[in-house]
Amino acid sequence: MDYLEIVGTAIGVAYLYLEYKASIWLWIAGIIMPAVYLVVYYRAGLYADFGINVYYLLASFYGLACWLKSSPATDKDKEPELPVRRTPVHLYPRLAVVFLVLFVAIAMILIEFTDSNVPWADSFTTALSIVAMWMLAKKYAEQWLVWILIDIVSSGLYVYKSLYFTAALYAVYAIIAIFGYRKWLHLAKTNQCCQSMTSSPKP
Repeated sequence: MDYLEIVGTAIGVAYLYLEYKASIWLWIAGIIMPAVYLVVYYRAGLYADFGINVYYLLASFYGLACWLKSSPATDKDKEPELPVRRTPVHLYPRLAVVFLVLFVAIAMILIEFTDSNVPWADSFTTALSIVAMWMLAKKYAEQWLVWILIDIVSSGLYVYKSLYFTAALYAVYAIIAIFGYRKWLHLAKTNQCCQSMTSSPKP
């Protein structure tokens, strides 16, 4: 039994709860969790997942900076003002291109330079995770839909690699992400209504 994997799983549950609540503390968990999984994935030979956790580590610092930057300096008790919002339609083609380029590039690297026996599946989840993490940093509600797909594929991949605790964690991720998406849609709608009211001309 890999106790480090159990620790990573526990932190992952906390991370998911904080993400669901749109709490800035998710980024603290997001800094600790990849540090743990760097060791877990390296041992399992999941080199793309090892690499993506380096990205997660750096992206968590970026996300924390984004959310802190929008926090009111005069009121420390308030949540960050960066609103949960819908992903602008014009971003979808760009995100698709970024994903495809990363998907192929990472797969080629894994095939050429590693002994990975799941290069395409590993590359798929890694490339998609890069896109999803950026969307999370920007507080786009549709990031949950991307994570649902990642979680389903990852759960199967980790079962194949005998990482059963992690596989169970990602299965739970996929289920809770559905509720997270619904909650963030509500938050996005509420924020849009508030912005419309504040921007409307006064009589």
